[in-house]
Amino acid sequence: MPLLQTKPAASCAYDIAALGEVMLRLDPGFNRVRTTRRFDVWDSGAEYNVARAFAKGFGLRGALVSAFADNEVGRLLEDIILSSKLDLSFVQWKPYDGIGANTRNGLNFAERGIGVRGALGCVDRANTAISQLRPQDIDLDELFVRRGVRWFHTGGIMAGLSEQAAQTTLALIRAAKASGAVVSYDLNYRPTLWKVRGGIQTCREVNRACVAEVDVVLGNEEDFSVCLGLDTAADESFRHLDVDAYKAMVRRAATQFPRLQAVGVTLRQVVSATVNDWGALAWLREGDRFAEATWRPGMEVFDRLGGGDSFASGFCYGLMYLDDLTTAVEYGAANGALAQTTPGDTTTATLAEVAKLAAGASARVTR
Repeated sequence: MPLLQTKPAASCAYDIAALGEVMLRLDPGFNRVRTTRRFDVWDSGAEYNVARAFAKGFGLRGALVSAFADNEVGRLLEDIILSSKLDLSFVQWKPYDGIGANTRNGLNFAERGIGVRGALGCVDRANTAISQLRPQDIDLDELFVRRGVRWFHTGGIMAGLSEQAAQTTLALIRAAKASGAVVSYDLNYRPTLWKVRGGIQTCREVNRACVAEVDVVLGNEEDFSVCLGLDTAADESFRHLDVDAYKAMVRRAATQFPRLQAVGVTLRQVVSATVNDWGALAWLREGDRFAEATWRPGMEVFDRLGGGDSFASGFCYGLMYLDDLTTAVEYGAANGALAQTTPGDTTTATLAEVAKLAAGASARVTR
């Protein structure tokens, strides 16, 4: 039996639906944003990345709930996202005023970093269409009842876009739960989102309200410390990746949020921008079980953005389809590792590649 029970596949149109913003990522390659004369263009969105992995990489049925300004940039986003195999019928198109004074599409200028120069993001996302999305803009009965969703995913980036976005996030979490869907939430702390909205206090209020309603929460140590107020950031043991300290943190979260059924935590030690130590920890309420993924010291990183989202998709897939917690967290860690070997935020790994690496495959050439 799978680790978490979901509604039967035959009763639902979608294995997963995700609520979140999708931006254009403008990538200067190994150049700097401030000096480049050319950008590669990718799709970029934390919540979207999870659903995209389910659909594109794992061959499942997915839908995106989002909103775009109806202009050429929005249509470029649509053109890129169409390759994800996600159903876009719940994407809302908002009128564009010609200059973006009222509604616009988000841009993410993101450097990969190399060696001693860390990755750097410069986002341009204020007043985007998704930040203004209201629950009544979406036919929730059509999505969750008539069509049906087995797993719903969203997170702290969506909730942090605006006060309206926070309200919409919580409303869709509740609608998904009422329909019987499993709900996951990636904390994904971004200081730039919260500093204009009351800072850490507002961040905690919003995230704690959302996490109180969900089944699965994901993040790293900073996410749990800042977003949930678990007060771990000053603890020296976290800087040395003391697994017992992480387990104690997870237990505090499980106690404070009794509806949680599972927790996934990424473990990362940054040696340089292009060399990271990488691993993950998982907890399941049933049996009060912990499991650790294979620790990968000295993992080479090509593009670290999206590693946490890919962990989330692999781990959520494991909870949904596998019967072993260790295997589930190995899928998450493997997918996160593979995502960091290619450019762009989204994983290009197939389910077969994830399963192979999770089982201990080497990087020998495949011919």
